[in-house]
Amino acid sequence: MHEDGFIGAVEWAVAGRALPGQKISGDRSIVLDAGGGAVLFAVLDGLGHGKAAGEAADRAAQVLSENRAEPLDVLMVMCHRAMADTRGAAVSLALFSSKNQLHWLGVGNVESRVVTAGHGKPVLRATAMLTGGIVGYLLPPNLQTQTVSVRPGELLLMVTDGIVDDYVDGIDLAKSTADIAADILGSHAKDTDDALVLAARHRGRTDPAP
Repeated sequence: MHEDGFIGAVEWAVAGRALPGQKISGDRSIVLDAGGGAVLFAVLDGLGHGKAAGEAADRAAQVLSENRAEPLDVLMVMCHRAMADTRGAAVSLALFSSKNQLHWLGVGNVESRVVTAGHGKPVLRATAMLTGGIVGYLLPPNLQTQTVSVRPGELLLMVTDGIVDDYVDGIDLAKSTADIAADILGSHAKDTDDALVLAARHRGRTDPAP
């Protein structure tokens, strides 16, 4: 599965695949225009894999689509309630604002990172702090959204635990987000799980000059 596009100043792409030998992945992504120049990203990893995992993730994706303007902590609670009769999922949310800020919140083991150019190789500049739990089954009582600044050209990466952790050094930041996501999936996906990569790059503010 490969998707890519632009929303305002944000270039994005997703690459994913099911556990080898299966047709249905329990990993999902969602990319939404949240209004006012903001873009909402979510990566959802249904517990386990296969049809039941996919159904849990789909339930959360529907909630996010219908309530995209809500704060991230509110969205997480809404996903939790909607998935109460499913096996649950790990959920990470990230919001690019029009002010070159990234707000993120994660429950479970979907990692979110910001990667920037370094001397000769990419550098990991920020990593979202994840809270333990399973959305739909056990939600932490204190959900705190983090905020980091994002410079034009820096890359947001969100990956499920079907991706081996050592993928940052091999990234070519000169490539499109579609190529970056496909490269990570092709080189770092585990053979024992579903896998999904979301890559997004903020091109800068689109506000008109004063």
